[in-house]
Amino acid sequence: MSEINKDSTEEKILHAAQTVFIQKGMDGARMQEIANEAKINKALLHYYFRNKQKLFEAIFSKVFNQIFPDIRSLIFSEKPFEERLGAFVERYIDLLLKNPFLPAFILKEINRDPDFLASLIKKQGINPEEILQMIEQEMEAETICRMDPRDLMINILGLSIFPFAARPLMQMMFFNNSKKEYNEFLIKRKESVKIFILNSILVNKKQMPGG
Repeated sequence: MSEINKDSTEEKILHAAQTVFIQKGMDGARMQEIANEAKINKALLHYYFRNKQKLFEAIFSKVFNQIFPDIRSLIFSEKPFEERLGAFVERYIDLLLKNPFLPAFILKEINRDPDFLASLIKKQGINPEEILQMIEQEMEAETICRMDPRDLMINILGLSIFPFAARPLMQMMFFNNSKKEYNEFLIKRKESVKIFILNSILVNKKQMPGG
């Protein structure tokens, strides 16, 4: 098998597995269903991935690499904190706009095995302590208000993820179930979430529009 064909088959498997995992979660998915979705036989699927766990790890690693694009460069950048944080919020919501299945995919697995997810996150080079230390340094420099840095991170993630995870309900309740209107709303949230968060933490709030 040529490298090109091998890469193509593996990508097809990962795409099919992602579809099945999103629909049924880790426990409900079956290797035969993934093989059927990829339009290959089960033996070939096992040739690429020995078991469902290995396949799920490959899928989540691929997805997680997208969730935090360039996060380390943002953390250690010389740019002002508000620029780094604003860029993170924008990139994160951009990613969710391009991949709206991600929140549901992750939330389905959080309660199933948080230790497993935490280990995969750390394998991607994401060190929560580094992020919290960076926030602490900004508080010491009096750039942002004194707070529990974990509050800030959870606020950012919650404000970004919830509208996607709760889309069916929010779209029906507040947007007359209009997919178009809700998409437009989500695009605008890139700016509104950024401004909301920065205006709530910056010592000099006049730096931000609406402050």
